[in-house]
Amino acid sequence: MSIQVLKPKFEIEECLEAVKECLEQGWTGMGFKTAQFEEAWKDYTGHKYAYYLNSNTVGLHLAVKILKMQNGWQDGDEIISTPITFVSTNHAVMYENMHVTFADVDEYLCLDPIDVEKKISDKTKAIIFVGYGGRVGKLDKIIEICKKYDLKLILDAAHMSGTRVNGVTPGTWDGVDVTVYSYQAVKNLPTGDSGMICFANEKDDKLARQLAWLGINKDTYARSNKGTYAWKYDVDYVGYKYNGNAIMAAIALVQLKYLDRDNARRREIVEMYNKGFENNSKIQIIRAPHADECSFHIYELIVPDREGLLGQLAENAIYGGVHYRDNTEYSMYLYAKGTCPRAHEVSKHLITLPLHMWLTDEEVNRIIAVVNDYVK
Repeated sequence: MSIQVLKPKFEIEECLEAVKECLEQGWTGMGFKTAQFEEAWKDYTGHKYAYYLNSNTVGLHLAVKILKMQNGWQDGDEIISTPITFVSTNHAVMYENMHVTFADVDEYLCLDPIDVEKKISDKTKAIIFVGYGGRVGKLDKIIEICKKYDLKLILDAAHMSGTRVNGVTPGTWDGVDVTVYSYQAVKNLPTGDSGMICFANEKDDKLARQLAWLGINKDTYARSNKGTYAWKYDVDYVGYKYNGNAIMAAIALVQLKYLDRDNARRREIVEMYNKGFENNSKIQIIRAPHADECSFHIYELIVPDREGLLGQLAENAIYGGVHYRDNTEYSMYLYAKGTCPRAHEVSKHLITLPLHMWLTDEEVNRIIAVVNDYVK
């Protein structure tokens, strides 16, 4: 049987019951389950505010847009970000006619604080930190830089559902202005596709809720959850249709119950991989600070011949991946080519190995054997 690089595992019967409840009540859109999941996520993470959305991508856009609105940023102002990420991280900046300034990555493949500080200019307004693979990296140093230069900090926590440091969710740290999570189909907490935006203050949270619902000042659920339907509302902004729905939230509520269990299993698999590769001098393992509390959404290695290894794995019915291509190689970000040499070099040798709940110990050992047999 083939082994996929990413494969979600759902608590199927519980999910079906939760979805059935939505269908029986005739409420599949915003509200009901979305409100329940927001409260559950706040309880789980410690965030004061949480608004359920249809993806992490729209959450990143809202984060940039709202901070721009609230702080008087101008078109052409700059946000520092990483080139090792999915493109939605950096597209969020472009949506608002701002400029992405790329900083290099460190040994954790997260933003390197030293290079970040070098890239700050008079036009820099914020930093987007990606918790790559669930790692917290040197987020504490990035927070210090933001405070030093009076910059806003957006935490792209697409990979970080369940990551903690000494029991505390990094997105709740002082100095993080907004955190955005992903519950996309293959994430640690999988749904079909959805996300959460967690601002540090109530004013921004309220604006996010309004902008995500077409700029309308009262959403459908708020107008109908008191027994009568109040049809009248006003429209204050040209907003978007970014809200999440009850079907996805129903699945998320079930999956949340098992997130810590599943992340614990991910850590077991990562430890098996690390032990299996630690004596191979040709392989570079991407370590994680606070590994005992990391979500480990993906597992990556730096190898000499990435394409050859992908082919060898495929011959053995094992399917790897690449997360991610250096964004400065894409045509729209070519202006930054050469500005992040470490990220560029790593991107040519980075491979993602299978990591998900369907993996058995025997399959992990099989993957280790194939990799070590090829990389020698």
